[in-house]
This record gives sequence, structure tokens and C-alpha cells, in this order.
Amino acid sequence: MMTPSVTIVGAGLGGLVLARALHLNGIPAIVYEAEASAGARTQGGMLDIHERDGQMALKAAGLFDQFRALIHLGGEASRVLDPQCRVLLDQPDDGTGGRPEVLRGELRRILLDGLPAGTIRWGRKLANAKGLGDGRHALTFTDGSTVTTDLLVGADGAWSKVRPLLLDATPAYVGATFIDTYLFDADARYPATAQAVGGGGMFALTPGRGIFAHREPGGTLHAYIGLRRPAEWIAAIDFGNAAAAKARIAAEFAGWAPALTTLITHSDTPPVPRLLHTLPSDHRWNRVPGVTLLGDAAHLAPPAGEGANLAMLDGAELAQAIVANPGDVEAALATYEAALFPRSHAAAAGAHHILDLCLGDSAPFGLLDFFTGAFSRGE
Repeated sequence: MMTPSVTIVGAGLGGLVLARALHLNGIPAIVYEAEASAGARTQGGMLDIHERDGQMALKAAGLFDQFRALIHLGGEASRVLDPQCRVLLDQPDDGTGGRPEVLRGELRRILLDGLPAGTIRWGRKLANAKGLGDGRHALTFTDGSTVTTDLLVGADGAWSKVRPLLLDATPAYVGATFIDTYLFDADARYPATAQAVGGGGMFALTPGRGIFAHREPGGTLHAYIGLRRPAEWIAAIDFGNAAAAKARIAAEFAGWAPALTTLITHSDTPPVPRLLHTLPSDHRWNRVPGVTLLGDAAHLAPPAGEGANLAMLDGAELAQAIVANPGDVEAALATYEAALFPRSHAAAAGAHHILDLCLGDSAPFGLLDFFTGAFSRGE
């Protein structure tokens, strides 16, 4: 019996790794993506790709050499500052950290380029999915079009429309928000801020608030302004008025060094709030014939450097299970999920711990202890 073609909802990194790894093994897949095109939306900032998961996935996708060509040298450096820019920790990038930095958009590009023409069906936003029995599912898109499939993979992120086929869990706000800002050509225009951020990642933290920043290629500084505040507090800020929003956010950092607050007040882009939502850390679902999940659709957790890596590993391991069980979709999905659940549970617990170290009562000293321990272990 031949393995049926695979229908993937969502052209994020995890779904693309799955499609690419299946393609290398002669198994066709179609990816339905809500965005109108590959360039319809900015694809976020830097990702650290770990040896134990993301890099393994890229090897399975046959794209490891292309990935190596994208690495932002020096990006693994980490530093922790106090609100007055005093350096509490400065760990340079010595090239041995095992988590090189690349731009998310560039990583997505090599995955897209590695797929046959027509694999991605752009502009197809899923409205709902329903079971037809015998493992088959019907998908209805917002444009009114429909498809049926023998094997459905929800790779459609935090607010997955495939997830309800498997479980009732919905993402819940964790009480913290990250607000995106950017400074362009920072070395020339804002040298003090560029020096404060350094060559890689910078953390300036106190309980309940923090400024996280990372150097991107071309002199760009990308910052995430972290605030532990109720969702209603964030909603009360008029983000449609960029100047007013910057002023309101900066007021939470009164007394901090201008080299740090410049990341807020002088942002070259309007500030964008990203309320952090998570699924229950220990959730799982019972096997439902013909459907599974990967990435944030399966195990949404706070950002801690693991999300993209886990999504890609999910895609690679699901492809491996499908290839290893030709004609037996249920055996493939059961094998995949048996490894997925404990891995994602552990990662989610770790991500919640990192968020607490960054914005909880121990900030920044808990994070300093974590970093020094990780560095001593060579992580």
C-alpha cells in the first residue's frame, strides 16, 4: 500500500521541513498557507539554531550546507546589563556554542527554494476542518474552496484551526508581553546603544520589565521590550499612534540609561505588541486517525529560543516516521507522537522557567546564574 500524499496547513519552518524531508523521500505533500506570498510578511528576527534539534532537522532536510552559509558570525555573544548599562555578564561568541544565529526569513527562503514548484498554495486560509471517517478530513478555506485528505498535519501555529480535531485546549495569556522595536544603521546613528547591545544578544532586566535586544546583519538592532502586565493594560495603549505608544512604554523604564531606552523611544518602526500565550505544558491528545500537529500548533510555549528548533525537529521526525511506515499512517503518527509529547513537555517547562528568570522576582540574578551554569556546561 502506498503512503498517501500529505496535506500540511501552514508554511512556517516546521511545515516546510516536513514537506522538504518528504520530498527527498519521494512522498508528495501540499502546503496550504494563509499568506498571499512568501514575502507578504516580515519573518521575524534572529534564530539560534541548536545542534540537538534545529540543525538535525536541517540535515534531514538536506539543507545543512545552505544553512551554514547563512550564519551571522558573532551572533552567539550574550551580555547582561543593569538598567544603567553596567555590564553584569559578557560572554563573547567563540564559535563553539553550538547555536549559531541566522535570520528567520533567510532560513525560510532556503526551505521554500528546496520544494518543487506548486508545493505551496498561497492565499489559502483555513476556515475549518472536519473529520469524514476512516482517517479522512475535509478542509474548507475562507475563499470557499475545499479539499479532502488522507493525512492532515496542522502546522498552523498558535491559533491552529486543525488543533480542535484533536483537543479542546486553547492558548492562554501568561501575563507578559513582548513589544517589538527596531533601530536601523545603529552603529552610525546610535553608537552608545549599539555598544550596549554588543555583537549578539543583550538582556537588561529587573522584576516585571526588561529590554532584550539582538544585533542583526547590516547594523540593525532588534529589541523586545518585555513587560509583565495584564492584557487590559496592554490593550489600553494606542499602538495606532506610534509616538504615544513609545512614550507610554518608555515611561515604564524611567531612570534607565538612555542608551537602553533609545531602543524604545527612537524605534524606526512602530512598536508591535506580542502578547505571550501558551498551551498547558503537559497536555496531550488521544490518537485521532489521519491527523496530527507540529510546532506551536502542538506545543505553544513562551519564547526561549526553542520554538523554531522544536518545530523543525517535529517536521523532520514526522517525515522520518512516515517514511519508516509506508502505507501505515497510524503507525507513523503514533511513533511520532510518542516522542513528541515528552519532548515538548520538557521544553515547555523550561521555557516557563526562562521567562520567570527574565521577568520574575529574581531578575536579573536568576538569569545570570542560569547563563553562567550553561556556559560552564558548554551549552
